[in-house]
Amino acid sequence: MIPRIHKQGRNTVRLLAYLYGPGRREEHTDPHLVASFDGLAPDPGRDPSTTLADLAQLLDEPLHLLEEDARPATHVWHTSVRSAPGDRTLTDAESADIARRVIAATGIDPSDGAGCRWAAVRHADDHIHLIATLVREDGRRPDHHRSAKRAQTECRQIEVDYDLHRVAAGDGTAATRPTSAERHKAERLGRQRTPREELREAVRRSAAGAASEEEFFDRLASAGLLVRRRIAPSGDTLGYTVALPDDRNGKGEPVFYSGSKLAPDLSLPRIRERWAQPSGDTAQEPARPAVTGPASSRRRAAGAAWQALRVIDDGDDGDDGVIAAQIAAAGEVLDALAKTSAAHTRHELQAAAIAFERASRSRIRATRGHDHALRRAARDLVRGGPALGRGEDGATTAMVIDMLFFLITAAAHWHARKQHAQQAEAAHRAAAHLRAAYPTAADHPMAFLHQRGSRLAPAWQRHHVATLRQALPELADQILAEPGWPALAATLDEARTVGHHPVALLVQAAARRELDTAERMSDVLVWRLRRMADLPADPRNSRSGPVRGSAAASSQEPAAHVDARAANSPRRGR
Repeated sequence: MIPRIHKQGRNTVRLLAYLYGPGRREEHTDPHLVASFDGLAPDPGRDPSTTLADLAQLLDEPLHLLEEDARPATHVWHTSVRSAPGDRTLTDAESADIARRVIAATGIDPSDGAGCRWAAVRHADDHIHLIATLVREDGRRPDHHRSAKRAQTECRQIEVDYDLHRVAAGDGTAATRPTSAERHKAERLGRQRTPREELREAVRRSAAGAASEEEFFDRLASAGLLVRRRIAPSGDTLGYTVALPDDRNGKGEPVFYSGSKLAPDLSLPRIRERWAQPSGDTAQEPARPAVTGPASSRRRAAGAAWQALRVIDDGDDGDDGVIAAQIAAAGEVLDALAKTSAAHTRHELQAAAIAFERASRSRIRATRGHDHALRRAARDLVRGGPALGRGEDGATTAMVIDMLFFLITAAAHWHARKQHAQQAEAAHRAAAHLRAAYPTAADHPMAFLHQRGSRLAPAWQRHHVATLRQALPELADQILAEPGWPALAATLDEARTVGHHPVALLVQAAARRELDTAERMSDVLVWRLRRMADLPADPRNSRSGPVRGSAAASSQEPAAHVDARAANSPRRGR
């Protein structure tokens, strides 16, 4: 169940008129009282002789016992408690019990005999509204500090007691949710998302891989946002606000949001942390070849994801800040990949990036600087530009999706170990979107590799089967039974042709987590081998010789046995 504390008001009758009214879209049906502070409050929904003013007067009676200058400026407390989609419909008696438990937990009406007056109204099957006057019967103000947190805690227990959907517990690091007014405004204007949500995504993408403050602000402007900086007398930027050009208030002015109101990690000080260097790291990075396009940037992103995966897998409790930084930077890579993806993969990749946003923050503060490889990969993706749907661009997209799936899954497991329930759930949802995006990107190159592998001469096919059995004896039968085995055989043949030891490559490619739980192990190995051996992701760009089933190649016979020494050869760097 989701409790939502609404902004305090000053007009009890007005709120009751909404709760008992038809709703903004005629969605309120049979509004009626299910519980109240004394169980005897009149119900304007079921008693024709009772008016909204009667109920409001009863609720506000303690307020009028105070001198006018002693009354609170806002005295109307309001919250809603909503069931999760798919939950059974609760009875009025069950809703009444839930209302009493939430009211007591928040401190509005504790069990000391002098609480506030309140009522619970139901006008839909899936939620109730609680309204209270924030003056106790003894004239004092209620102790409802942190009422939202208290209500959340009580709802977690209610879910257990009533066998309802268990909502993952939060930790206060989630992005600010749109208000009811923002949602209704978006619906009225035909927007699928609120401006707050659109701005959060746009700012997140602008920050992904940005190397400086000026680059970040340039990206915001390029994204079409209105940007205001808060400047100190020294000339330094203290903060910023952004707005959508077409989002206006009643006066026709743009509605601006600060970065911190979009998400905790989008304030300017938190974004600046991303540009930090590792403490004590004075060594200069070796020069790297310039990014030449989407394909090369995706290859680099796959390599950076592998390095981050090793950090997460090999980390201990003392590395939590470093691991949190790797996970946060993985979100930047997803944002950059979604921003530059081809149309046929864009939807799922954008969904993965949006889902993972919640997993990128937790109570463990990221130790920035150690995540520079992933952040540089995000920057390379943006600089590499939009990818085409096929060819080397499309194939390297499949390669990086494959690696990111394992990285995001590792992040989900780490969050679960740390009892970060919402983050773990978000990471699993992001991984599901990556899994859905993968076939779209991989179908064409995999189909070509499958054809090439199926045309290999029988002697070479037997040779690669023997290679697989020697390198991965426990997994060989399962891999050979997969439809993707011919594609893996073609990749092994291509790697051998250009001078690699296939047994050693397979051993190294399999020496990482969760290979045996992959949906298609052969696909995973194909992309790992092609990256490790520096083979073109699109096999049609292969540098290798003729296909082994051709007449020119059939004269070459494989060795009678696989060279066992290859399995012990030094592993190539990844």
